[in-house]
Amino acid sequence: MGEKDRRVDAYIAQFPQEQQSRLTALRSLIHETVPAVRETIKYAMPTFLYGGDLIYIAGAKAHTGVYPMPSGVSHFATELFSYHTSKGAIQFPLDRSLPLELIRRIILFRVEENIQQQEKREK
Repeated sequence: MGEKDRRVDAYIAQFPQEQQSRLTALRSLIHETVPAVRETIKYAMPTFLYGGDLIYIAGAKAHTGVYPMPSGVSHFATELFSYHTSKGAIQFPLDRSLPLELIRRIILFRVEENIQQQEKREK
């Protein structure tokens, strides 16, 4: 396990068990969806990298935050209508299950977006 992995472990460990479970589930989902993803801490949050910043996650007192960049929120706005969102953030309240299949689709959208952006840069 690398130093960056331990930093994410330490981030998750600071929360109560319920939030730890949710953050661990998100982390696992991201790694299952994108096996080549790398992780680090940026902006004091676990950050997952694939062709650039892919998605961030964070714990809070009453919700679990997922930060898939503004495009990841706007593209799925219809499906996210029942959650509090802002330009680049989605708040999943602790009293509701995480919509893991929706989050998986958001991750895949972001992967495709990063691949397209990388191809443009290489042209």
